Order: sequence, then structure tokens, then C-alpha cells
Amino acid sequence: MQHAVSESTQSAYAYPLLVKHLLHTPFTQALDQEIVYRGDLRMTYRDLRERIARLADGLSKLGVRQGTTVAMMDWDSHRYLESYFAVPMMGAVLQTVNVRLSQAEILYTLNHAGAEVLVVHTDFLPVVEAMKDQLETVRTFIWIDEKGSVAPAHTIPFAAEYEQMLAASATHYEFPDFDENTRATTFYTTGTTGLPKGVYFSHRQLVLHTITGMAAFASPVSGQRFHRGDVYMPITPMFHVHAWGIPFIATVLGVKQVYPGRYVPDRLVKLIRDEGVTFSHCVGTILHMLLVCPDAAGIDLSKWKVVIGGGALPQGLARSALERGIDVFAGYGMSETCPLLSLAQLSPTEAPKDLDDEVRLRCKTGRPLPLVDLRIVDEEMRDQPSDGRASGEIVVRTPWLTQGYLKNPEASAELWQGGYLHTQDIASIDTQGYLQITDRIKDVIKSGGEWVSSLEIESLISQHPGVSEVAVIGVKDEKWGERPVALVVLKPGYELPVSGDDIRKHVLDFSETGRISKYAVPQVVKFVDELEKTSVGKLNKKRLRERFAA
Repeated sequence: MQHAVSESTQSAYAYPLLVKHLLHTPFTQALDQEIVYRGDLRMTYRDLRERIARLADGLSKLGVRQGTTVAMMDWDSHRYLESYFAVPMMGAVLQTVNVRLSQAEILYTLNHAGAEVLVVHTDFLPVVEAMKDQLETVRTFIWIDEKGSVAPAHTIPFAAEYEQMLAASATHYEFPDFDENTRATTFYTTGTTGLPKGVYFSHRQLVLHTITGMAAFASPVSGQRFHRGDVYMPITPMFHVHAWGIPFIATVLGVKQVYPGRYVPDRLVKLIRDEGVTFSHCVGTILHMLLVCPDAAGIDLSKWKVVIGGGALPQGLARSALERGIDVFAGYGMSETCPLLSLAQLSPTEAPKDLDDEVRLRCKTGRPLPLVDLRIVDEEMRDQPSDGRASGEIVVRTPWLTQGYLKNPEASAELWQGGYLHTQDIASIDTQGYLQITDRIKDVIKSGGEWVSSLEIESLISQHPGVSEVAVIGVKDEKWGERPVALVVLKPGYELPVSGDDIRKHVLDFSETGRISKYAVPQVVKFVDELEKTSVGKLNKKRLRERFAA
């Protein structure tokens, strides 16, 4: 049967879904809105429009063409925001470099991506200086000479300094149309084994992710929302999956944006207070860092909405945030998913019964966004019932998932086995459609023949009043196969002593009420000064397992 394909008038505009089209609304409705950097530099959307054009013109004079990969090494800044638009809008590819990786890993990602232009902040000059002779494709270096920073001695042959290049460039640039499936960005995700893997996203994917994200954040009746009256500040590195894609949403909405530069707790707190920040997103460890920061003690945080991603939102942390008036809730996604898949927004028809119920709901993995086809399946890809008890791996389809790993067909085939993207996350779905991740496949603990969720134990231990942070790992055990070990950081200055027996009894109380299996009670509790984190602030359980294997 032949489909009736829509006919197009010869002069009709097809309107490809390109990043440049995201700027139509803010550049007609919000030209005088502010964009703030570290509280020191202030510009408007009118300035942003001009600087995007200047950046593109300057890059084109340095030989950037369609398909050229331009790599960025900077802190969260207005410059990064400019690159989010200018580079893809030229038809080039923006590589957001994870500056928290090791020097060897940074070198690998630049070479693997084929970066030809490298834009580098003064703070990262030593890294680039040490590896410049091993860069295989970079031919042009651009220096970001931050005001107040001191450049160390180096021999990097810079072609231009960022601000000087913009000052010498034209204020208008004719951004062309091209295929919406053109690659716009590349980012490298780090796993527990092997080299970093390159994920990539097209213009079409970024535009659809932005539109759907706006729809999802606008949908609640009240709370857990992001709207045109908000003041936005990311506390997620802009090198990490486009800072979860929220800067694109913020720009389309035309809201005031605040970029903090390098994360310094007292500066972040000061910006929240002085700039009136009302919407942010971060990993739980960053929110915890801010809540215990002395400068935050006397600040009103009751207008601040915070999405926690990059790992589970522990109930103890959620409770502490709610007690400060913060509208905190969980979000879920991966580097491979661009990344938004679900948000833990409260249902308009079922109000939480009490604070405990509200904490529980806000810490769920959430409900899938529009256009997200999400399933939980067994090893044979058979769907599991949505009863809140059955669990399986999350597999997913949406229009914005990476279509593979760059130059890695074997890993790509594994990622997309069966036509769905495999997340490696184990979860259940309840009758209301709420997703709840119970663990990563590689982190789940099998003790006494039962599967034990490390995330659930962490959430329970986090509710002990003397606990600041906690990680639970599995270690081998001859009798039980594996046993959970709790690694606990205590709250500084907590007035009562806390012992391993106290932590075990705390978890045992939940076990006796049927909340968790008796096999989940950790027989070993170790108190540590800090927990190792990954380059994006997640608990580094691989390192913790290696460190505490015995």
C-alpha cells in the first residue's frame, strides 16, 4: 500500500530542526534580559546574539568549516553558552571536553574525536602544554585569557585570544541551512572499564530534546517547574551532556541566566542570594556540599528549585533540602540519552500523605517525559509487569538518543541490542507510572541468594541523623556470595557518637518492618573521611570496590 506523502509547494520552507532556530523567540522577546558571569560580568541577550555571530566569524577566519570539530576547555561560562550555539550553527561539531579527566584521557578524547581547533582557558594551559606534541589533529589553538588569572609559562602556539578574536570579528554571520541530522556535538562518557566512549547528537535531537524538556518542566500545576519567571544557574558542568540540555531550554525561554565559573561553594551560595537564582540542577554531592557550607546557613533558599541527577537522590538529602524550603526532586538520564528521560514531579491528583511520603515520591526516578518509550525487561527482552515489585533492565527509545558510540561499532551494537538502547539500570515501575531505579547492573549485590539494592541501603542509611554521606558496595563473601559494606562519612560536629552498631540497628529497624531484606543489613560499616567521586561528582563505586575489596 502506498502512503500519501504530503506535497510541498516549491517555494515552501521545509524548516529543518536546527539549533539556530532555537534563538528566534529569545532574540525577539528577551533582548534586554541579563546573562551574568560570576557576578562580575553582565551582558544581555542582545550581546549574546552579537557574540555568537562574532565567534562564528572569528572561527571561520581560522578555517573552521562544516564538519570541523571545535573542542572547548572552559568552566561554566557565557563563553561556553556562546559555543553551544555558534559552533553547531556553522555546521561544525562542538566537542565539550571533560576537563576533570586525566591528562591521558583528555588526550585520547581529542585525538579520537579528530578535534582541529582547541579553545582553552588559562587554568588548563598546563594540561595542554604537557600533551600538545601528542595531539594528532589539532592545528589551531585559541586562548581564553580570564581576567584575574595568571598564565603559566608555555609554548602553545595560540592563533588568537578569545576576546580579542571576537572584538576583531563581524557582528553578523549568515548561518546556513543544512540537514537537521548533521552532528552538532560530541561528548565522551567514562565507564567502569576501558577508554572513554564518544556519544554524539544531531541538531534534530538537540531541538527535540529542548522542546520536550520545556513541555515536561511546564506541566506541573505548581512546584518542580521551570518557567519564564525563573532565574537559572547550572551547577552541572557544561562539558557534561550539554549541562543536561537545560541551557538550551533556558535560552529559548529567555530567562535570566547566571554562570558561576569554577564551582566554589561560597561563590555559588552568594550568586544564589545576590542574583535571585530560582532554578538549578546538580548531582546530590554538590547539593550536599552547599547545604553544609557555612555561608548557606543564613540564606533563604525557599524559592530555589533543584533537579538532582547523575545518581539517586538519597532520602536523607531530600529531607534536609525540604527542611530548608528547597523544591528538590530527582531527574534521570544518561550521557547516551542527551540526557533527560524522566522527572520526579508530584502528581496533581494525589497529594503526598505526609512528609515521609513526599520525600519518597521526590526521590523516585520519576515519570518518563513525552515521546519517551521506556520499558523494563528481562534478559530475553520480555516486558515486566508495572506493579511496583517486578524489576528489569530499563531499555528506551526517544528521538534524542545517541545513535551509537563514535568509531566503535561493537559497543554501539551492544548498546542498541534488540532495537532499544540498553541503560544497564535495574528498575521497577508502579501502577501510577513512576519509575524507581534499584541499582546499576554492575552495582547490584547478591547476598544469601537475594538481590540487594545498594541504592536502597544508601537511602536508608542517609536518613540517620548523624550521617553526612554514604556509599554501599558489595564485597565477596565465602558464605553469602557477597555482602554489603557501608562506607559512611559522619556529619561534622554531630553531638552524639555514632558506631557501626548504630548504623546496623538503623537499617535493621527497616528490615523488621519489611521495608528491606535482612540480607541488606550491612555487617561491615566503615567510617571514612571522604568518598571518592567521578569526574562529574558521582560516587565512584569502582574505585571504592577496589579500595575496600578486602
